Amino acid sequence: MASSNSGNRLKRLLAFTAAATAMAAAAGTAAAAEGRGTAGAEKTRATEEARYRTASPGQADRRRAAAPGAVATPTFSMTAVDKKTSNLYLYFPNGRGGFEARYDVGVDYSFAAAVVHVDNDEDGYGDGTWNLHKDGKLSYVWSDGSGAHVKDVGRGWTIYTDVLSPGDLGGTRDADLMAVDEAGVLWTYVGHASGLVDTRVRVGKGWDAYTEIAGQGDLSGDGGDDIVARDRTGVLWLYKGTGNNKAPFEARTRIGAGWNTYDRLLSVGDLDADGRSDLVARSAAGDLFRYSGTGRAAAPFTKPVKIGTGYGIYNLL
Repeated sequence: MASSNSGNRLKRLLAFTAAATAMAAAAGTAAAAEGRGTAGAEKTRATEEARYRTASPGQADRRRAAAPGAVATPTFSMTAVDKKTSNLYLYFPNGRGGFEARYDVGVDYSFAAAVVHVDNDEDGYGDGTWNLHKDGKLSYVWSDGSGAHVKDVGRGWTIYTDVLSPGDLGGTRDADLMAVDEAGVLWTYVGHASGLVDTRVRVGKGWDAYTEIAGQGDLSGDGGDDIVARDRTGVLWLYKGTGNNKAPFEARTRIGAGWNTYDRLLSVGDLDADGRSDLVARSAAGDLFRYSGTGRAAAPFTKPVKIGTGYGIYNLL
């Protein structure tokens, strides 16, 4: 999901200024030659993400499940696209509540309006990514032993101002999509491990009251997949998941005010490796903060911890 202050949340910005590692630079050079066109860029991203997890000591040493089905809260990379060059960078959680140095994928990602990760096999890592293109196309990308693959899912997605996946909203055990249209109506799409989605279901209106919506996994400790939403006055609200995609959330509960300090809210799942879903927030000055999840609906986050500066040069998708 991304956005601007004018209400188009599919164009938010996030950045990081750390220098790339030597490994990232080398991989990025190879990726640049490989990833021509949007499908090539998508495949390169999937290939390089899988390669990085294998090659990086910081990733290999993380305490994640070796077998599917063992991790309830996944951990995803953070996607950053340079505003000037449109070059794609990935930020991998370091297992200590922050991110490793940026990983230069070396492809043009200017086509992408939103990037939505899923972990359908529950091994703690993403196994697929929906890419929402600026021309309204939705594609699904995954990598396996035979390489990286891209599937066109559908078109016409420019009608939405927000597209994200908190996880399983109901209907199957796989991750689903939720989308808010320009009239403020919320829709859900039951998703499948193949990347395909069912016909959309109308949930209700009034969601244009929010300037940011984020969430990945359980924020309240009840096993459901939840979201948070910030209204125009800066108040953050919790929506607990119900497990029913036709009515995916309970009535909202107030978390607190003052969240207009941030121009971007997002989740990469479990950032601090404690098994709970966390929130990442970027200030208008470009500083990055982590709100660690508590697993308690009454107070779902701890106090913010600053984890970086200079994040104003990227679009975060």
